[in-house]
Amino acid sequence: MSTTLSSYNPADPADLVVQLETAGAEGTAAAVERARAAQPGWLAAGAGARSAALTRAAAAVEGAAEELTALVEREVGKPRGEAAGELARTVAILRYYAQAPYAPTGAVHEPAAGAGLLLTRRRPHGVAGLITPWNFPLAIPVWKLAPALATGNTAVLKPAPEATACALRLAELLALPEGVLEVVPGAAEEGTALLDGADVVSFTGSTATGGAVVRACAARGVPVQAEMGGVNAALVLPDADIEQAAAHLAYAVAGYAGQKCTATSRIIAVGAAYQPLREALAKALAGQAEVVINQGARERLAGAIDSALAGGAQLVAGGQLPQRQGWFIEPTVLDQVPADHPLLAEEFFGPLAVLLPAADLDEAIALANANRHSLACSVHSRDLDAALAAADRLTAGMIRINAPSSGVDFHLPFGGAKAASFGAREQGQAALEFYTASRTVTLLPGGGAR
Repeated sequence: MSTTLSSYNPADPADLVVQLETAGAEGTAAAVERARAAQPGWLAAGAGARSAALTRAAAAVEGAAEELTALVEREVGKPRGEAAGELARTVAILRYYAQAPYAPTGAVHEPAAGAGLLLTRRRPHGVAGLITPWNFPLAIPVWKLAPALATGNTAVLKPAPEATACALRLAELLALPEGVLEVVPGAAEEGTALLDGADVVSFTGSTATGGAVVRACAARGVPVQAEMGGVNAALVLPDADIEQAAAHLAYAVAGYAGQKCTATSRIIAVGAAYQPLREALAKALAGQAEVVINQGARERLAGAIDSALAGGAQLVAGGQLPQRQGWFIEPTVLDQVPADHPLLAEEFFGPLAVLLPAADLDEAIALANANRHSLACSVHSRDLDAALAAADRLTAGMIRINAPSSGVDFHLPFGGAKAASFGAREQGQAALEFYTASRTVTLLPGGGAR
């Protein structure tokens, strides 16, 4: 059943960005069928046609850079610099996957005996169901749909309600053949209907929803990948450049209000690094205010801060709600947080982190690995041996040395460990493999039996 969907500017809640009817379960099912009808023709058009379509799409997005940057800034509250960076990344992803249709799709093998050929070949699944969040309203949809389309699938995109305008405008600019990319505005009802019809599913969102997505796909025997965020740690060793580390951490905690699955939420200071890092963080974060996506997010963050302080935590930086229009909050770092507080175990998805002491590197690694949401981790040290040793022992899916945890290289595999991710990695060559299935073909001369 369709309902009315409204998306507002989080920096100005009176600013209605878009209002429309949701697709509903029936509309979503119809979109899947349109994509399914279009898929054979999209595959048969060949590598050249798919490559050209993605190349044109990249040019169209780049040509609308100012418009899209402003729309991202308005609809999801992303600072203009970060919105422009996301736009540039989106273009680069499209150009990268525009070459993928020409990549090898298999190999030729020698038969065990006699004449003939043994072939392996990767083929598309059919209709890719893509469920995406609001925090990267252009880049995440594109890093899912571009490899899906490049390999001959068609796609149905169900964006987060808060990023509906961005998704619809992106689809218009891509200007793909009818049925090749369908966008279904909506929420849980549309997501469930998409899971019921898609042939392969890629999801990015919360852990709770991701678990439900995985279970639904497993029941149907549908390939699925689910990226579910992280409670990411940063290890700062005593020999680190403390000022540089604090600058990296301030960005990893507060960049786009910490609304990134790779944001740092646990800062682990080793030995003598603790006090100077505490002071440097307070200085690096002073005077900042960031907008979060909606009122509920701000209330959730404020509640976590208040409960931690009530339990004995101390403010290192931030902690206030600026009295201004929009859903703003000061980036906040707390220390002495009670060991049983949810901040140490759960993702709050905002500019909020805890500072923890560790006696040595062994204890720091144990603290970092203790959390089940192991997506990204950073290590800050001038000692290359120590940094590499830590990288070998940390269980996170992505480890960055002397850099913020909140960074992604779109041509390399993206994903976490334990509860942070399920299924195959996203991006790069891994994405091309996820959106295809391997087939083994035996070719014998004259149709003879073996």
